[in-house]
Order: sequence, then structure tokens, then C-alpha cells
Amino acid sequence: MAGVPRWADDNVLVGFDTADDAGVYKLTAELALVQTVDFFTPIVDDPYTYGAIAAANALSDVYAMGGRPVSALTILAWPPKQDPRDLEEILKGGAEKMHEAGCAILGGHSVADDEIKFGYAVTGTIHPLRIQANSGARPGDALVFTKSIGTGVIATALKRGIAREADVAASIASMLTLNREACEEMLRHEVHGCTDVTGFGLIGHAREMALASQVTLEIAVDRLQFLPGAVEYARAGAVPGGLKNNREFASPAVEMQRELPREIEELLYDPQTSGGLLISLGASDAAKFTGGYQIGRVLPRAEKAIRLI
Repeated sequence: MAGVPRWADDNVLVGFDTADDAGVYKLTAELALVQTVDFFTPIVDDPYTYGAIAAANALSDVYAMGGRPVSALTILAWPPKQDPRDLEEILKGGAEKMHEAGCAILGGHSVADDEIKFGYAVTGTIHPLRIQANSGARPGDALVFTKSIGTGVIATALKRGIAREADVAASIASMLTLNREACEEMLRHEVHGCTDVTGFGLIGHAREMALASQVTLEIAVDRLQFLPGAVEYARAGAVPGGLKNNREFASPAVEMQRELPREIEELLYDPQTSGGLLISLGASDAAKFTGGYQIGRVLPRAEKAIRLI
């Protein structure tokens, strides 16, 4: 992105400079647009569920900014010889999840491709003074997280045929859960920063927040919650390629206070689909936050962006 030309626009309230979850463009003193896009290949076997998860995942970026999704455009890559009944189920799953969110699907675009890909470009609205960017974390804040970790490892275990049905069901339930309620709860408090934890894993997105806010995030690993089976599957080597890429990229920003079991360390980099919100807010507000749990605190900037204790 360093070589991409940039032009000043006073109405761009959040651009791509801080690797935030969505862009924000001001229309009036009281109204701004939140815009994001996300799509991916199938991570579950059932077409309907895949479509619904893709929708929940795309919507998450708007919720992470504190916005309200209002419209979406479908993005589809589809093999011409694939059963069209599968496509119908994918579209149904996505449409019903968008309806649950109160977000209207206006249309979209499709291309022929040998590999299935599906997702949405989502537009939301927000007050320009109520944006929850990833750049506002303050020293002294507590860190709250709203979901358990492990969707990437469990999806890999499913592909390898070693995942238990109950563990897959728990992972799917998590991915299908909209971050709407977490966003609504967040807006009841004085939040200083927020990001959703998705493809770059917990450490990757925490790193983005730390760098954008010029602070260090201290994460208490023992406080983290993992999806059922995730630790076991990571120990068995069910590690997605994205996890390895995340670790290679983000680990130089991490200071470890103690050695962690290999499977726990790997799960910190596990790419999440429709993951939880990582929220930075005052300690008193964090104590009253429902629907999430405290995993650490914000410190003044040290040598490393992330400290694991």
C-alpha cells in the first residue's frame, strides 16, 4: 500500500492508514457512512451455513466501528459446473443472516471461477463523533473480548476428518452469532478503541490496535477462552496455513513473559471467521461490561506492541 497515491479528503474520517476494520466517510455533521468488504472460500460443508457465516463475518466490521449496517452487495465466484442448488442455499443463508441484521441486499456481482468464493460489501451508518476506531486505546484501559478462539483450527480439523460433531457445532454457533449485541453493549460504555478479531488472529489484530494507538497491549493468556476441541486439534497439528502466515508476520511484535505450550501459542495466531470484538475501555466500564470477558490491559508504549503474560 505504500506505493498507492493518496489524496487529502477532509470527509475521510477513517481510511486505510491504521488498518482499521472499515472505512468511514462523513456526509453531514451528524451522519457518516461505514464501508467494508469481506469474502472467502467455504469453511463448512453445508452451503446454507457457509452463506450465513459469510454474511455474519462481513457485517462484523461495521459493528466493530460502532455502526449500524443498512445495505449490502453480494460478491460471488462460482464454478460453472457446480450444482446450482448449492448456490441457492448459499444465497439463502446469506440473505437470512442479513435480514436478521436488518441489512438490505441491493444486488451484487458474480464471476466464473474454479473455486467458490462468497461474501458481501456492506455499508452502514454512524455518527461521526461515535466512531469506535482501533486507534483510541489508552494506557490504563482494560481489554475486553467477546468470543472464544479457535474457528480456524476447528475448520482445519473438519477438513482432516478429525473434528468431533459437537465441537464443529459449537464453532459454527459462534461464527453465526452476530456482533450486533456486543456492539450495542459497547455503545453503552465509554469505549476508547475497538477491532474485531478475524483473519489475522488475536495477536495480529491486537498488534494493529497497539500500533494505531501507539501503546502496548498486555494480554493474560490464562484468561483467554478457547472453543471446545480447539486446543486438542492444535496439539494434533490441525493448523491452517493462515495461522502460520500470521505468526510469521506478527510474532516479531510480541514479548513473551513465559514460555507457552505450542498449541496455546498457535491459537493466538489462529485466523478467526466472524470472531469477537476486542474492546479497549476504562477499568470501571469493563467491570460492568456484559457479554465479554477481560483479557488484559493497555500499557504505555514499550519496545514491543504486544506483551503476553
